[in-house]
Parts: sequence; C-alpha cells; structure tokens
Amino acid sequence: MPAKVYTDKDADLGVFRNQTLAVLGYGSQGHAHALNLKDSGCKVIIGLYPGSKSRAVAKKHGFKVYDTAEAVRLADVILVGLPDMKQASVYKSDILPNLTAGKTLLFSHGLSVHFGLIKIPANIDVIMVAPKGPGHMVRRLYNEGKGMPALIAVGQNKSGKAKQKALAWAKGIGSTRAGVLQTTFKEETETDLFGEQAVLCGGASALVQAGFETLVEAGYQPEMAYFECLHELKLICDLMYESGIAGMRFSISETAKYGDITRGPRVVNKATKKEMKKILTEIQDGTFTRQWVKEYKGGLKNYNKLLNKGAAHKIEKTGLYLRSMMPWMKKKNIKGVQASY
Repeated sequence: MPAKVYTDKDADLGVFRNQTLAVLGYGSQGHAHALNLKDSGCKVIIGLYPGSKSRAVAKKHGFKVYDTAEAVRLADVILVGLPDMKQASVYKSDILPNLTAGKTLLFSHGLSVHFGLIKIPANIDVIMVAPKGPGHMVRRLYNEGKGMPALIAVGQNKSGKAKQKALAWAKGIGSTRAGVLQTTFKEETETDLFGEQAVLCGGASALVQAGFETLVEAGYQPEMAYFECLHELKLICDLMYESGIAGMRFSISETAKYGDITRGPRVVNKATKKEMKKILTEIQDGTFTRQWVKEYKGGLKNYNKLLNKGAAHKIEKTGLYLRSMMPWMKKKNIKGVQASY
C-alpha cells in the first residue's frame, strides 16, 4: 500500500495560534522556513550568535533578531537550522539551558538526534520537517503558490500533539501544497546520508570524474570529455526527474538505450553495490558520524585536502572555460574554485 500523503486539508496552522516560532540560523533552509512561515501568518523570530552577518539580512526581511539563547527562551517552537556539526555545541551552551517544559524542538535533518550528538530532555516535543530540496527552492515555490514536498517525523511526543505541530509547520512553509510523507528520525537520517554519499553527491561526482579521466587519458580533447560526461548529465537528470528512468529511456535514441541497458550494469555492478552496502552499514552503525565528528573537531584537515584536490581537477578548469562560452547559462563559479586555476 502506498504511503499516506498529507496535504493542506490534513494540517492546521491554528496549532500555532498565540505561539512564537524561532528559527535558529538564517542560512539556506532557515531563511526559507522563516519567510514562508511569516507570510503564512505565523509569529516568527530569528536566533543568531552576536557577530552573525545574517543579522542585518534577517532584520531587513522584517524579523526581530535575538541572541540564540534569548530566542529559545522566548519561543514555543524552535527550529535548529544550524549546520550539523555546530548543533551540539550551540545546543549545550544556548539551547538546553533555556529548553523549558512544553517547548518543541524541530529539525530539518535528524543526524544530531538520531546519533545522540545531543541529549533531549523528556519534557518537550521533538519533531522534524525536512523539505526535499534546497532552501532557495522552498522559498521560490512558496512564492509561486506551489510547494516543496517534505518529510515529517516525530522523535518525542510529550504533548500528544507533536504530529499536528509538524504538519502545521509543513503547511506554513508550503510543503502540504505538494505533499508530505511521514518517516522516522532513523529512516530520514540514514537514507539521506546514503543518498548523498553513494548516489547524489559522492557517486555522481566520482562517476563524472572517472568518465572524464578515461576519455582524456585515451587521447580525446578535455572539452569533448566535459560535454559528454558532465554537461549533458543535466539533460538526463532532468528527464529522470520528470519521468523516471523509463521515461528518460523513452526520450533518448535507440543506440543510447542499448548502450544504457547493456553497459551501465558493467560500470555499476555487484562490486559497486557491495561497496554501497558497506557505506550503508557505516552509516547505520554510526561509523560515518563518528569519523565526521572526529574530522570536524580535528580542524577539517583531510576534509579541506580532499576538497582542494577536487577543485584542482582538470574537469573544473575545462568547465570554467566552456561555461564562459555559454552566455545563456546562469553562472555560479565559486570564488574558491576559480582561485585554484
């Protein structure tokens, strides 16, 4: 049986009547949640550390901005919209001391809760609302009268109304316009990490680089390799996004289809899937999170080394040159990447 999809009729913003909602952090997700909720008629305040550059931006957008601890003290529902690795320290110093009974703590990703990086008291509700897209798209779709699909989860239901609060928040940011599915903190965290590592970011990046290297090492022009292994990937991804894998195959040539179904399994094969299962196990048993916490606390030395190595790859220099020839394309060349050439 298909999972139940929650829509506008299943959610009631009246749950937040006479309540104050705090958004801690004003980055990609934080600004979108805050603006959408405000436009939906909710009372929203922003919590930031004293020297945050986002303070001026949030104030310009019409919000009252408080230090993080004060925002937690004033609010009934608090979104922890901070980077995963910053949550534990801010939680200990500013959130927990002001987390009195009856409040609700909300997350857009479950890593800190699921893997115990923070310890939640028993006298509050803990929920998740996780839009399945970046913050700027959450905001844009809301302004267009649409919505970004989202996941909700209940980690702790002290009040007996935690799910209603999650659905209300999802409605406030526009997600019930599109559809909301219920999951758990465990399921969202582990599947999200796996998707990022094995397919969407890690898998796709490694596949593109390996394809590019294979063609260049065989003597083909790097510009040709770039077009075939990176540039045209958007076309295929868009087709899959719109119509699924079968729909993508319907739209490509018979030659491309035959190559797809006969050669694709030779690249992503049993050995690849075995490694994927190993990656999933490392996520499930906490190995990845422990390694990531250790790397973060150690100053991100290997993290930065690997990022710099990727930024120096020949595919980046080739892409920078080719994208400069495409005036119709919105350029997003990152300063740090450009500096490596």
